[in-house]
Amino acid sequence: MATSYGPPRATVDLISTGTTVSKDIPSESLELITLFYNSTGVFHTIKPEHNIKDSFSNLIGGVLKVIKIQRGKISCLLTIKPPTLNGYGGLHGGSVGALAERVAIACARTVVGKDKNLFLGELSISYLSAAPRNAEVIVDGSVVRSGRNLTVVAIEFRHKESGRLAFITRSTFYNMPIASL
Repeated sequence: MATSYGPPRATVDLISTGTTVSKDIPSESLELITLFYNSTGVFHTIKPEHNIKDSFSNLIGGVLKVIKIQRGKISCLLTIKPPTLNGYGGLHGGSVGALAERVAIACARTVVGKDKNLFLGELSISYLSAAPRNAEVIVDGSVVRSGRNLTVVAIEFRHKESGRLAFITRSTFYNMPIASL
């Protein structure tokens, strides 16, 4: 069951937005697409307080607490808060990806020198179970392999209470020398 947060918002008709719709799209399908976009907020504007440089970092950083750092390993505590939820009340897949990227970069930095930039080349995510609002999740990252040009980091997201696996991610970074111009 989808959960709505905040006050009800006005709905928008796709046709009135100037969207070009192919004539071979049945009206029933167009209605379902419009309902989906309205329910997910596609037509809403960004609030001024969020329309600032790097506001996403503040959002993601506000739910993550570093527990332990070792060479090639990092552990964090993630508390699932409303801004990171999807419409069903669980951690949004985009939030999982953003958190995985942040933890993977920090983990990779424990073995890759500061003389190299890290470029994310690949991020895969397996969604195994939901992480509901206010749940605490232990995020454990470890370097699988690190060489001269490549670093691979695996991350497990486990429910703190039960130890049940929620998500598994794997990130591949390209280690590039910093340009000296």
